[in-house]
Amino acid sequence: MSAPRGGLGLGLGLGGVLGALGLLYPWALLLALPLLPLFRLPLAAGLALVLLRGFLFPLPEPPYGKRLEGVFAVRGGFASAEGYRLYVRHYPPLPDGVYRLVGYIAPPETRRNPGGFDQGTWLRSLGVRGVFHVEQKEALAPLPDPREAWRRRLVQGLSPPVAELAEGLVLGDKEGLEAAYAWFQKAGLAHLLALSGLHVGFLLGAVLVLPLGRWRYLLALLLLPFYLWLAGPSPSLVRASLMAGLSLLGLFLGLGTAGVLQALGLALFLQLLLAPHALLSLGLQLSYLAVLGLALVLPALERPSGLRGYVASALAATLAAQALLVPLLLHRFGFLPLLSPLTNLLALPLVALLVPLGFLKLFLGGLLAPLAEPLGQALLGLAQMGAKGPLLRWGEISPLGFALYYLGLLPLLAALHRKIPWRKALLLTSLPILASLLAAWPKPLDLHLLDVGQGDALLARMGGAEVLVDGGRSEQAEKLLRALRALGIEDLELLVATHPDADHAGSLPQVVAELPIGLALLSPAFPQDHPLVQALKAKGVPTLYPGAGSRFRVGKGEVRVLWPARLSRDENRDGLALLLDFGRGQALLLADLPVEVERALEVGPVDVLKVSHHGSRTGTSETLVSQAKPKVALIGVGKNPFNHPHPEVLKRLEGRGVQVFRTDRDGAVRVLFGYAW
Repeated sequence: MSAPRGGLGLGLGLGGVLGALGLLYPWALLLALPLLPLFRLPLAAGLALVLLRGFLFPLPEPPYGKRLEGVFAVRGGFASAEGYRLYVRHYPPLPDGVYRLVGYIAPPETRRNPGGFDQGTWLRSLGVRGVFHVEQKEALAPLPDPREAWRRRLVQGLSPPVAELAEGLVLGDKEGLEAAYAWFQKAGLAHLLALSGLHVGFLLGAVLVLPLGRWRYLLALLLLPFYLWLAGPSPSLVRASLMAGLSLLGLFLGLGTAGVLQALGLALFLQLLLAPHALLSLGLQLSYLAVLGLALVLPALERPSGLRGYVASALAATLAAQALLVPLLLHRFGFLPLLSPLTNLLALPLVALLVPLGFLKLFLGGLLAPLAEPLGQALLGLAQMGAKGPLLRWGEISPLGFALYYLGLLPLLAALHRKIPWRKALLLTSLPILASLLAAWPKPLDLHLLDVGQGDALLARMGGAEVLVDGGRSEQAEKLLRALRALGIEDLELLVATHPDADHAGSLPQVVAELPIGLALLSPAFPQDHPLVQALKAKGVPTLYPGAGSRFRVGKGEVRVLWPARLSRDENRDGLALLLDFGRGQALLLADLPVEVERALEVGPVDVLKVSHHGSRTGTSETLVSQAKPKVALIGVGKNPFNHPHPEVLKRLEGRGVQVFRTDRDGAVRVLFGYAW
């Protein structure tokens, strides 16, 4: 069997990917078996070399728990200590500088919630395995940045918003963009701020037009390390630089350019040989998959001439780049901008002018500001308008979901390259689509206790309809919304606020603003001027203040209100006690109810108990535990000065054989009761 076009580069690249995967998950090496007959020696060499690199020079694990004290240079949030590169954790983040620091080394945090930030994977992708928790700091001296003069010339004469945009477009620095970056994401333009082949192409294009014969290739080649130094070696910029460098070297030596697939595979192999852990980088994954999509789709398409050809090519390029990215984008960000092809079509001419102007401003400063300013304002305006467009929202995607997507895409690519007829391709593609629909048919019956620090937030999925009970403090709102998006929540049948305190209801006004809600249930303790009450009124959400005996049918289950039977004008005593009946199990949620109220509740055996008041000794009495006989107890708790959860409560639960889960220790917890068909 002959190797495919670009077989050497593709073989090395695939081998490098399998080798890097094998270092993380040894079972992944089995994936090489069906590919070896196709790519043979290149794949075997790439796999073996990356594996060897990983085994000989693994990422060292720092001594966790060791205390540090001394003078450290902090740059970009990182410092070196004890021979290790460490992420410096301090609030607020430390600006670049020289500090006297006191603290300790700890492992990175894992993901605490669905859709949450996985600090461990992010740091490992950067070659970092430890976090320096700073307890005391003393600033000693600023840390000079040799690139600062270039940055000053870039932003000279520009308004602050356009200056921040220029830093993002030319240097990939998105730190100052804040709200504008969210516009670019929702408009499908965020890739313009990730330095890649587009930016390298503009930079090299300005050099390659010079009448220097073959020497212009060498000059362009020498510019690449300068740009990497100036902008920083982001994965996408390293990829673009490697691909461009291979082609420029071939042209300078008279060997011709490397094909896209060949250069892409070789660049991936070299990048992983240098740092196998870089495979975990989202930037690397997005960059290589986007270029692979372009390389697989665009050569098979016919391009019309003139303006029609430009429009068709721009739209095709956007769609081709996204073809392989769709599941990854939905999985990591929870949405896909549906107007992305249109916004990219309008944005590319602006970027084609702004990026070269930015490069020139690095040398000429404010001289070009009158040209760059209106272009920057136009691009910001386009991003802001595009951000209002429709979004395809999705939850986290399972490994099976990724596999089904790419299995469905493969026949279409084969038909595009005339390997199989389109009728057969559509038939083959329909099979993974049908399998994915069948896999999504049974609806989960489960309860999620989400980690919102010292507070409560519980999501019940009841066979096709969802109930959110409380949400934690206002600063936890974005974390809560990310978790809901990751779980595929597009609307809520019921929103319940058991208590008006901030640790229960603080983030719920933001939830009301983001999600459609069928009905809100509030504790009678809520005053009418409470922010949540006002948010519900502004959104027109029907709101009830139920008492004991109220029942609400939700999906395949039921929500029953057990308390309050009477009002006491005490917020804790007037909280809502709920019994969630999933049909295949029950959960008792006790809000912040004290022991005196617990005695008035008529409860039978339940599967799950959400303990009262974050594990306070004022609730979850021996009598209640003996009546409820829960198998699982859930405690929403974070760092607090109240000694929550109290040792007496924990001892009481463990003495009854109850399995205790708490968010400060376990992160988010899911209890699965089954599935509804």
